[in-house]
Amino acid sequence: MDNTYVKQKGIEVIYLAGGCFWGTEQLMQKIPGVIDAVSGYANGNEGSSPSYRTISGTGFKETVRVSYDPLKASLEMILFTYFRSIDPEIKNRQGNDKGTQYQSGIYWTDDASKKVVLNVAAVERSRFPNFAVELEPLRNFFNAEDQHQDYLEKNPGGYCHISPKKFELAGSMIIDPANYRRPSLEQIKAKLTEKQFKITQQGETEPPFDNEYWDNHRDGVYVDIVTGEPLFSSRDKFDSGTGWPSFTRGIDENTFVFLTDTSLGMQRIEVRSRAGDSHLGHVFYGRTESTAGVRFCINSAALRFIPYEKMWTEGLDFLKKYVITDN
Repeated sequence: MDNTYVKQKGIEVIYLAGGCFWGTEQLMQKIPGVIDAVSGYANGNEGSSPSYRTISGTGFKETVRVSYDPLKASLEMILFTYFRSIDPEIKNRQGNDKGTQYQSGIYWTDDASKKVVLNVAAVERSRFPNFAVELEPLRNFFNAEDQHQDYLEKNPGGYCHISPKKFELAGSMIIDPANYRRPSLEQIKAKLTEKQFKITQQGETEPPFDNEYWDNHRDGVYVDIVTGEPLFSSRDKFDSGTGWPSFTRGIDENTFVFLTDTSLGMQRIEVRSRAGDSHLGHVFYGRTESTAGVRFCINSAALRFIPYEKMWTEGLDFLKKYVITDN
């Protein structure tokens, strides 16, 4: 176990191995509600004394202990941010770093955390079939040397496999995925129409100009039909002439997962919902029909529209400023 950590009332902890711990540590510290992130070495061979120079071959992984206030940051928020920062389908490597010490992994210390970890991992497995992230209880953890703590703050130009954009997103999260957990497949089948199921779960596309929201002009928000996770605002919707609902951006880009789609003999960027893993549509860049140069082309059947006047009763009043800006 972690002999260097003393349990604090009201503070929870999770251990994340995401390649080089310099970047993972800084990424976690960007999330509002994270109290502390400490670099170290986890789940290695018993009896070994890991260090940065001798860790190779010991079974230890570069790992970050994340302490957080669950009233401000949910474990789901932390885990989905973590998954955005790694390639979950490769073993013993992240970015340019190779070796067993760079194996990705999530290590828990209690049953409640284990349940959340396994639930989030199940969502990630559904979109990454070659899932290779270790999921284990924490066996041991040792703090890394002082020079590796807050490394990127001390060395702003230091190497990091995580892009600056991902740091920015982690610090600007608006929507908490813990409030929008994916139901079981049986529950999804019972909830959705056949058309909605085929589009969100099987990646089909509805016909243009023959769908519910392509010409909807009311103020409000569009949420994932499966989980209710808020995705788009009417403020960012525009008429692209394509016959599908089109948006220049989402309310919170953290709610999207972008995957390469090579179907139909072309390469496109598929957009899926974060918590529900629903197929939503595609995103296109460099588009002249969009004032932002970006067009999210989304299936109406993947969405549920909530009018502005009903957002309060749906618990979405905190998003009203993203729909209508007071003058």
